Amino acid sequence: MTDAPLTWYHTTAPSIPDRSAMSGTLRTKVCVVGGGLTGVSTALHLAERGIDCVLLESERIGHGASGRNGGQIVQGYSADMSKVENTVGAEDARVLWSMMREAVDDIPERVKRHKIDCDLRWGYLHAAYSKRQMDGLRGTVETYTKYGYDGCEIIGKADLGKVLGSDAYVGGMLDPDSGQIHPLAYLRGLAGAAEFLGAQIFERSPAVEITRGTTVSVRTVTGTVEADWLVLAGNAYLGKVFPSIRPRLMPVASFVAVTEPLDRDLLRALFPQDVAVADCNLALDYFRTTSDGRLLFGAGASYSAITPPGLANWMTRRMTKVFPELEGVGIDHVWGGLIGITANRLPDFGRVADNILHAQGFSGQGMALTGLAGKVMAETIDGNDSRFKLIEQIRHLPFPGGPFRTPALVAAMGFAKLRDAMGF
Repeated sequence: MTDAPLTWYHTTAPSIPDRSAMSGTLRTKVCVVGGGLTGVSTALHLAERGIDCVLLESERIGHGASGRNGGQIVQGYSADMSKVENTVGAEDARVLWSMMREAVDDIPERVKRHKIDCDLRWGYLHAAYSKRQMDGLRGTVETYTKYGYDGCEIIGKADLGKVLGSDAYVGGMLDPDSGQIHPLAYLRGLAGAAEFLGAQIFERSPAVEITRGTTVSVRTVTGTVEADWLVLAGNAYLGKVFPSIRPRLMPVASFVAVTEPLDRDLLRALFPQDVAVADCNLALDYFRTTSDGRLLFGAGASYSAITPPGLANWMTRRMTKVFPELEGVGIDHVWGGLIGITANRLPDFGRVADNILHAQGFSGQGMALTGLAGKVMAETIDGNDSRFKLIEQIRHLPFPGGPFRTPALVAAMGFAKLRDAMGF
């Protein structure tokens, strides 16, 4: 076990006391393994339903991707809706679309209900480097309109400066219903609400052994939890404790840098509408401002899960490609972490046994979809599994290549990056 990384989020989120490690033997209705957004959301929804729950986190709440991601709330799935339709059919695709919209809408509702101070702001730009990417964004607008959402706007090169002060792009798509948040502050607020309603949360309590059965036994280093239900919510950080679901998930490293405080006039010039931004490359860059006047910049994922040497310099080169004005600006914080992707880029919900549920592989869309995962798993445990079954029907193949799957994915992603760089 290690201490949480020193990210900008950890230095600015409201402080919380350490929670104790689990010890002895506990009997509960549900045991949740994983203290990120999926696990905490599950615990909160269970507590709201009056269902006893124990959550085990191997480090501290928010140690993984949920506490150190880019803080971008993006509606939609990482796979486009045509793939969703081809996978589940047109009727169920519309249900999945409405569930995704619900997942986004739940965030401000929870922030308001639990009075969470997490710098929630709305407005999002998908920025295009090429005509091919602009054509893709126009297709996205058409698809969203087909599903009943007409809020997005295509922005051409001539008007892009009204939204973003960068010459790197040829245009973009502005979405008012996507946005940005302080993810660690949000997660800590949800965890506090879950505890207030009766959930028990233990930190520095990794699950080291799980025994299946009518009663599931989860052993930690210092104790054991016995439960009627088990929820696996560790995503890319679940480790080897439950190997049967690992082949369907690829842990991918992503990196974030936060600058020193910037001149306010410069920030207004770079972000006239204060929107969050991501480009349209497969291994994308994403960025936004912070509440204390900095630029938070996330770089394209490393599909080898290896941290580049000289990470701060590498991030600075990526950042100044978009904003040359920031040449010489200092980096105060830089960090990396793992996200979980699936082969089809759709979330992987399933059952290892009748009383063991899992949700993983949000593929970069986790700020909203993790909340949905917690909600539908709580519904399932409370006796209504109709929505879980809908997502569960999505078939997830293991990543090809066995022990060679990481080199194979790196090679495939290298070709995709080359295609993005060449604009076709």
